[in-house]
Formats: sequence, structure tokens, C-alpha cells
Amino acid sequence: MTNTYQRVQDALDQVVAEKSTPGAVAEIRDEHGTWFGSAGVADLSTGRRREPGEQFHTGSVGKACTATALLTLEAEGRLSLDDTVETWLPGVVRGNGNDGREITIRQLLTHTGGLGITGLSPEIVRKYHTRDGFAAHRHEVSTVDELIRLQLAVPPRHKPGEGFAYANGGYHLAGAIIEKATGRSYEDEVTRTVIEPLGLTGTYVRGLAEQRFRGPHPKAYTRMFIRDGVDPASLTVDNYASLLAGPETDPADVTDRTYSGWAAGGLVSTTGDLLWLLSALITGSLLPPAQHETMWHTVPTADWLPNARYGTGVSQWTLANGRQVHVLSGVEGGSVTLAVGTPDGELLVAMHLNGDWNWYLACHQIIEAVFGS
Repeated sequence: MTNTYQRVQDALDQVVAEKSTPGAVAEIRDEHGTWFGSAGVADLSTGRRREPGEQFHTGSVGKACTATALLTLEAEGRLSLDDTVETWLPGVVRGNGNDGREITIRQLLTHTGGLGITGLSPEIVRKYHTRDGFAAHRHEVSTVDELIRLQLAVPPRHKPGEGFAYANGGYHLAGAIIEKATGRSYEDEVTRTVIEPLGLTGTYVRGLAEQRFRGPHPKAYTRMFIRDGVDPASLTVDNYASLLAGPETDPADVTDRTYSGWAAGGLVSTTGDLLWLLSALITGSLLPPAQHETMWHTVPTADWLPNARYGTGVSQWTLANGRQVHVLSGVEGGSVTLAVGTPDGELLVAMHLNGDWNWYLACHQIIEAVFGS
């Protein structure tokens, strides 16, 4: 075992010992080959260990696939990222200050269209971020129209092009544009443009009605519920963390459920497949040069992750020592996924936690073990 692999194993053991997550895995590809490490458990009730090849929900990692599909369509001459939303979805984005005539596809993908943040909308918080609400709605099936309605119910943060605001609904609009431009389902287009070209055998887009994973998987555990008695309408970006129930509460098993991530984050994958995906996105093997350059043309972020810039479905982070890394990231209901690589693609790590409390610091312990900062 190399020194790097031992440091990563130590970090995995530490984040589990600190109770940041029930289980953690990391898979590395470097000049020595591929290495897999794990710590903790996949199932708290049985003690089953984490293993290679497990499928998990990757959350917003799926945005990179949405962006790749749209960039491929642009390369094929079927649309332009500078087309307005109105061009493809006439009359859909209207009202409450939202106007699809002023927002481009490019702005949807870079979160610069000014759309509001739906994650803190009272309806979503009440249904999915309270224990009672989640229990009642965990198997509710969303439609694409409903996902877009939720986005449009939130007023814009600012005018298009004036800044960054992370908006999942913008990616649902992007998915609807993919379907309108191709006449095919979003799931089929991601399969055509990403999954099949890379031969990703453990990866698929989870349908809105699916309640269970298709293959072996860890259970997902969350404590990310707001406290009983908190009014969902009172939540803001600034006070959200202070209103969570806290780490002393029992984790909830949220594995079997429907997901409304769709084009904003409906991808299921494995650490091994994510290494192939990140490598392809870094090196440009999935896209022509012009579209590859577009993917990694980044904008500064706000109210998101520190020291990060955002491209189209991907991000770049600057570590404390000044080193830059390319990142795919996603957090969704008891599942945390990061895939991180050097700009040359020579050193890659994909990691997954099946718990979502203290995830940011836990993942950075693993990143420090790999990249030294």
C-alpha cells in the first residue's frame, strides 16, 4: 500500500470514528493503478460492510451529465447554448418575475440565469426536510411539470447574467429542453451521450417513479431534518444550519424512496464508474474541443461552496495550498458524492458517504489525504 493509500484509509477510518457517517468509501486512480478503500458499514441494522461496486445516488453529479448532453446537442448542430429558454419552451417560464425570453440555456447550466433557490421553498421543506413530512411523502412521484412549477413559484434572485444562484429548477428546465429538442426522454439522451460511450455498467438515470436501486447498494442515512415546530417559511440561506435538529438525533433510513432529482441530480453510479466519468470530462474525450472548453469555463460562485468556481455542471476548487482540482459533487438525502481530479486527469479520487451530517469536513479530510491540502 502506498503512503497516499494509507493516508486515505486512515481518513476513512477517522470520519467513521468521528460519526460523520455510518460508512465511507474512496476509489483512487493514479500512476500506480486503482485502489479501493472502505470504512464503516453499509447497513446499521446488520453491520454489513461497504464494498466495491455499490450503487448510490450521486445527487448533483448528474448535472454534469445534463450539461454533457446539451453540449453534445450543440456540437451536433441541434441547438445553441445561447438560445433562450423561450426558444424551446415557449410560454413556460413566465410569472412571479421569471421570464424565459431573457434566460439562455448557458445561464441555466452555469446557475447565472437569476432563478431563485427552490431548496428552501416552504413546500419542499415541509415535505422532505421534516421527519413527519418525509414519512408521508417519501414515495410521492413528481412530474417534470411539477418540478418546473416549484421553480417558477420562487421569485428570481436577480436579473439573468448578474450573478450566481444555485438553482436546481434551472436544470429541470434544461432537461425539458433536451426532450423538446430531441423528441427522446432525458434518460435516453444521457444514456446515448454519456453512459454508453463510456461503457458505464453501474450507472443509470433513476426514473421519477423508481423507489429502489437496481443493484447492490448501501443504505442511506440522514439527520438533515429541521427541528420540530420550526416554520418552513422562516428558513433562509443564513439560518438553515442553526434550525437543523442536530447530530444528537437518531439517523433516519431514507434509502427506499422516490427522488425528484431528474435532470438536476437523478444519476445513480459507483465509485469506479465516476472515475471514468470524471476522467472523460477532464480530458475532453466525451466532447469536441469547443464544447469541452465551454464546460470548464467557470464563473465565481456565491452562497455555495467556498473557494469554488462553477462551469456547466462541473466545478473547480482551489485548495489551501493553491492547488486547483476539478470536481463533481452531489448531496442528496443521506448520500454524499465527490469525484475530484487534477487538471491533467492523472490523479483521481471518487468518494461516497452514506450519511450526510458533517459531510463537508469529512470529505475534505479525504481530499487532504489525496492531494496534500
